[in-house]
Amino acid sequence: MHRKHLRPWSHKDSAELYGIHDWSAGYFSVSEKGEVHVHPRPGQNKTGVSLYEIIEGVRERGLGMPLLLRFTDILASQIGRLHKSFRQAIKDNNYKSHYQGVYPVKVNQQQQVIEEITRQGRTYRHGLEVGSKAELIIALAYIDDPESFIICNGYKDEEFMELACYGRKMGLNVIIVVEMLSELELIFKSAERLGVSPSLGVRVKLSSRAGGLWQDSGGDRSFFGLTASEIIEMVDTLKHHDKLHCLRMLHYHIGSQVPNIRSIRTAISEAMRFYVNLVGEGAAMGILDVGGGLAVDYDGSHTNFESSRNYSLLEYCSDIVEVVGSVADDAGVEHPVLVSESGRATVAHHEVLLFNILDVCQLATIREVNEFPIDSHQMLQNLHDLQQTLSAKNLQEWFHDATYYLEEIRTLFRHGVIPLRQRALAEEIFWDIMEKISVAMKGMKFVPDELKNINSVLADTYYGNFSVFQSLPDSWAIGQLFPIMPVHRLNEEPTRNAVLSDVTCDSDGKIDKFTDLHDIKKTLLLHVPNSEEYYLGVFLVGAYQETLGDLHNLLGDTNVVAVSINENDEVVFSREIQGDTVADVLSYVEYEPRLLTSGVRAKAEKAVQAGLISAVERREIMEAFEAGLRGYTYFEQ
Repeated sequence: MHRKHLRPWSHKDSAELYGIHDWSAGYFSVSEKGEVHVHPRPGQNKTGVSLYEIIEGVRERGLGMPLLLRFTDILASQIGRLHKSFRQAIKDNNYKSHYQGVYPVKVNQQQQVIEEITRQGRTYRHGLEVGSKAELIIALAYIDDPESFIICNGYKDEEFMELACYGRKMGLNVIIVVEMLSELELIFKSAERLGVSPSLGVRVKLSSRAGGLWQDSGGDRSFFGLTASEIIEMVDTLKHHDKLHCLRMLHYHIGSQVPNIRSIRTAISEAMRFYVNLVGEGAAMGILDVGGGLAVDYDGSHTNFESSRNYSLLEYCSDIVEVVGSVADDAGVEHPVLVSESGRATVAHHEVLLFNILDVCQLATIREVNEFPIDSHQMLQNLHDLQQTLSAKNLQEWFHDATYYLEEIRTLFRHGVIPLRQRALAEEIFWDIMEKISVAMKGMKFVPDELKNINSVLADTYYGNFSVFQSLPDSWAIGQLFPIMPVHRLNEEPTRNAVLSDVTCDSDGKIDKFTDLHDIKKTLLLHVPNSEEYYLGVFLVGAYQETLGDLHNLLGDTNVVAVSINENDEVVFSREIQGDTVADVLSYVEYEPRLLTSGVRAKAEKAVQAGLISAVERREIMEAFEAGLRGYTYFEQ
């Protein structure tokens, strides 16, 4: 980012640099004080609440970093936005039915999240979609509205079918989606034994595909759903058992995070042809489930890039309503109830991961060598001369020469010609030259290809108190981009190009790709650390990250705090969940903390008997060991 006029850096510059207005959907902003503020009800919370002040409040209550913040009011806002947008589209298109959403439990199964979604969604009869027995049990416990859908997807055994039928028998609106023809026999058996008439859906395997990271969810080679011929076989089987009236819903899914609205329209058009033909076959129908796919604009670019979307929420709803209504009218069938399984778009915005920076490693050491050793090797002297005479007029030549000299010096070191001190000095001089080239490049209209990656090579490493594998597994596994920025000091200009490293001892425990409006950035501009703690926030992490997180290096779940904010911008810490202790994570991998303590106690006693330590030191060792078991798995201050 280059400012046209030399003026003091302001919070507005930071807002533009980090693109907060582009990706935050109005939920976050930068205040004049230079702090990120949260606005759980955009338009109502004009001032908002400072994340930095929330961090201070959490620390005063005894919880440290890293910390996952849940804003329950944002969940309510997102559910409301979804339903209001569909209602507007239905009104605008004179659609003759209504919309009922469901939340896919797999996107974030945390109890507090499900409790809030079902509570906030009760007004809209917002239901749940489940894909396992465990998730079905959650839905049966939390859905109490007989009109709200419980949609059962995924592989199902006899116990699953029985639970679904029991839900139906209790008056809940449970729909069993047939994914494989073999499931029909289990459905008939359970329904007959329990004396219920099952409500069925069928998942169709569309030929339409969507772009993005999850495009293999759709198309002919997708794992779930029935082909056209299998659907005909299913219809004939239902007719044979006099159960065709049980088939009420058509369901499809072309992928999560669908970035292009054209893919969505194409899939709806194809799905509706299946729908009207099933009506023609005599199936009851009445419900169309368009699956998930409503994307989150992680980078704020509003494009069809895989981390973005080129459509608004209202456009998404309007396209679905318009296409479904048009095809239904042409075929002379009633407009179906519309269902979507929007999970990512519901929960992504409501969680923020916060962590502090523990240390910084600067590869480039900017210093002049005042006392250059007279007896240094000629190659080192050449490199030093280059450092003293570098000019912006010949940067490319200087780059080539510096690279050549450093390679020669390292070769000489490997052969024992150059001592360690001279190699160390050569590397310091080399990185100083690279830093000067980087500074000189800022005024260049054309940058040669060899020089374009210098900033990323020179980037500082900021060591963050978190685990990529535990809190941001999608960043590591599939290259998912999340907005990352400091949550304070935003009225100061950030001057250091940086990459992030976590506290695991793994080379993959890093983040070196960042969101940008025009491309993927290889570095993130951050501030030079000072005497105060420096906090970063990773935003839009509410979908999938908690459940997918693992115990790499036995770093466990982070502290979690749920926050609600009233219309007067008053903060209520509604729930606190302490992160895993060392004892917790050891028990997860089959260790018994009590036995570990006994083993160390026995070793300490032997050390006392051998005269290696005193009895007092034995007590101190055991106190330290037991405190370690009780401690947070992350860096504690």
